[in-house]
Amino acid sequence: MSQRVRLGVNIDHVATVRNARGGVHPDPVRAAREALQAGADGITAHLREDRRHITDADIAALSALCAEAGQPLNLEMAVTDEMLAIALRHRPHAACLVPERREEVTTEGGLAVAGHEARIGPVVRALSDAGIRVSLFIEPSAEQVAASAAIGASVIELHTGRYCHLSPGERGAELDRLAAAAAQADELGLEVHAGHGLDYVTAAEMMAIAEIRELNIGHFLIGEAVFIGLAEAVRRMRAAMDSAA
Repeated sequence: MSQRVRLGVNIDHVATVRNARGGVHPDPVRAAREALQAGADGITAHLREDRRHITDADIAALSALCAEAGQPLNLEMAVTDEMLAIALRHRPHAACLVPERREEVTTEGGLAVAGHEARIGPVVRALSDAGIRVSLFIEPSAEQVAASAAIGASVIELHTGRYCHLSPGERGAELDRLAAAAAQADELGLEVHAGHGLDYVTAAEMMAIAEIRELNIGHFLIGEAVFIGLAEAVRRMRAAMDSAA
């Protein structure tokens, strides 16, 4: 590949563990610092409506950390007036618009952009006007890619959850679908990211898609950190991506 694929580390579930007991440990800001020192190219955090993991205070602290480190913060957010106001207040490097339902355990699919342009478009424009790079987390479908470009997003992040949940022998068609969406997005001038459910193996497999410029990975890395430490988990992910590129 001609460009090194960036690795964004999502630290949401450090906050999940902290919130299970209350208090301040483990600290997601410390996790973000360790991830950056270990080779992550940025930090991703999802401020949910119900604040089940990342909190408003975390976003403020992460914004300060990333600014100090000179690395990007990617704020995952629902398409709501509340989240738009928070994003405009903190001005992260990037904002990734995602679907959100209170009853879900984690994000279950991509944002339905097609058919909802009138609701999503103004949020994209407001963020873009503030100098925030806008990404849309979508399913790898031609319709969603085209709609994302039409409303002025800079980036799409392809949902890889379906791919990761399939057995290795069943992944070929889904990889083709991801590759086709990535190629279409690139032709439309969109930068292509991917994420959800990726581990060392599946992240390396994403390197076969030439248009992908960034992977965002969280849950697997936080799980690995229990056994080998977060810094080592990030280093191994970086090595897996680089060796497959």
